[in-house]
Amino acid sequence: MTAPDSLPLHALAEDNLAAASPDLLRAMVKTFADALMSAEADALCNAEYGQVSDERVNHRNGYRPREWDTRAGTVELAVPKLRQGSYFPHWLLERRRRAEQALISVVATAYLLGVSTRRVEKLAESLGVTQLSKSQVSAMAKHLDEQVTAFRNRPLDTGPYAFVWVDALTQKVREGGRIINVHALIAVGVNADGHREILGIDVATAEDGAGWLAFLRSLTARGLSGAASSWSSPTLTPAW
Repeated sequence: MTAPDSLPLHALAEDNLAAASPDLLRAMVKTFADALMSAEADALCNAEYGQVSDERVNHRNGYRPREWDTRAGTVELAVPKLRQGSYFPHWLLERRRRAEQALISVVATAYLLGVSTRRVEKLAESLGVTQLSKSQVSAMAKHLDEQVTAFRNRPLDTGPYAFVWVDALTQKVREGGRIINVHALIAVGVNADGHREILGIDVATAEDGAGWLAFLRSLTARGLSGAASSWSSPTLTPAW
């Protein structure tokens, strides 16, 4: 059986983020869930939070906490309360598993490709949320991008890393109206606590020495140290 030319990088990143970076996932899932609930509450009030409007029909009245169990651990949600009537996100109650998968999927997409306002809209639509304003969508995308950037540039200070796996996976992306191949360089390490951790990921137009050198130097600059060995293989397992 011939090995595939391209592995499912999105699924790989999703699995590794779920297993190796639960704090990141919890924070991002909470960000999106809270933002979606806030947008729905704004729609019920017919005005955004804090906005002075003659068309407003209701007001916010604080929040009530609710725990949501996910693969990344328990997420503490803040469900908006209204002065008149009540609100609960039915998409979360009725489609709990679907909601979790959709939110984790958009986190993985953000980590790999960045988040666009269109992706946020499509995520919300998949959960049945159709009343997001453009400003709300833009704010959600910007906040998630900031979280991803902070994670990707974080100091690698949980070492020394006993083992580091490095791999390059080919992906097809759309650029300038055409489909091209890019190479995603990814590094996964085992930290001092014995847990897997995504150390870094970068996208290069070619898998060559210059690209690998720049990628590895960026890891070293962020504090990577103590690795006994590293290698590259299609399945993130030792080549020797």
